[in-house]
Amino acid sequence: MKNTWRFGELELNYLREVLDSGFGSGTSGSMNNRFETAFAEKVGAKYAVTFNSGTSTLHAALDAVGVGYGDEVITAPLTVISNLDVILAQNAVPVFADVDPDTFNIDPEDVARKITPRTKAIMPISLYGLSCDLDPLMALGQQHGIPVINDAAEAFGTLYKGRRIAEIADVTSYSTENSKHITTGDGGIVVTNDEATANRMRKFGSLGYAALKATDGRIRSNKDIFQDPTYKRHDAYGHNYRMPEVAAALGLAQTERMEWFLDIRAQISQLYLDAAKEAPYLVPQYVPEGYNNTYWTVVFRYERDDVSWQDYRQKVVEFGGDGIYAAWALLYHETIMTSGAWKTRCPPLYADLDFPVAGTCPVAETLQPKLMQFVNNYGSLEEAEPKVEALRRTIEYFA
Repeated sequence: MKNTWRFGELELNYLREVLDSGFGSGTSGSMNNRFETAFAEKVGAKYAVTFNSGTSTLHAALDAVGVGYGDEVITAPLTVISNLDVILAQNAVPVFADVDPDTFNIDPEDVARKITPRTKAIMPISLYGLSCDLDPLMALGQQHGIPVINDAAEAFGTLYKGRRIAEIADVTSYSTENSKHITTGDGGIVVTNDEATANRMRKFGSLGYAALKATDGRIRSNKDIFQDPTYKRHDAYGHNYRMPEVAAALGLAQTERMEWFLDIRAQISQLYLDAAKEAPYLVPQYVPEGYNNTYWTVVFRYERDDVSWQDYRQKVVEFGGDGIYAAWALLYHETIMTSGAWKTRCPPLYADLDFPVAGTCPVAETLQPKLMQFVNNYGSLEEAEPKVEALRRTIEYFA
């Protein structure tokens, strides 16, 4: 069984608490509230709300800041499809800003160029564990009255100029899917320092129950009120995006152990970075001064023309490595976009919109085919060392 190192006695103890309590739903709030409180404190935010995925967190965030029909949301094209999906789910218009060739994160200067009177949110991604450049993004948001939603799905424990990133953006969203630094199997958690925003996100993720509050996910706090036939349960629109109590039990345990997970990834990542020093054509993601990188994965820009990306990967596999993951296709290169299938979400709005496959974000278009992502999600240096050795042998082979 894979990844058994990720779960221990603490996780089992909290799972037993949930089972022994009668295994309530997320509306009972007990374990979810504990997870939220611990996580908010850990990342430096006032409010946290759990969800069933890091996609639903983004969806709730867009809704909470008022994104709706015809509004524009600026995001980077170098990311998972979730960022596009949630924009379309709100009948909003995606606007793609280019990325920096060295940090691989969204370019604030291009964001500034893409702002229009219809821009309702800026949604950067803190890619691979490195914070996006938040200061200029927040300045743009304040100048134009546009909220900034930092998609930090891969950026647990990440610092920006010495500050925890959740202290800075209007909303910061995390994924707790299985590959992330801490995991609930599937899930997500979103944080903010604004109580009204937290309240709206909680209601959006739990069917708009009137009893919900920024700090409380319970919907049955007073049975005398809740069971009365005149009681009106729902005062807002929402989806059923709640995190199950058993998942929240894992999340609480993993949050309490977060530093260990961050540390082991950092150590393993350093092994890859040290090995790649012998290969100048493997250019690591640049970490500016004052930042850290918590390495959801170790990423290099492959700058070599005489050996194809695919042949290089195959040699890593032959030498015993886990292979090399490619970056996602750019959002506007995905088939859903190039085929026009996305337009069926809202034909009156999208019918005449198109995104050229070349020239929309030139830096991202050049960068994406070159990115090499190396697995660092292991439980020990001993487990990782043979995988790093495969990279070393590949570097020697192609020297």
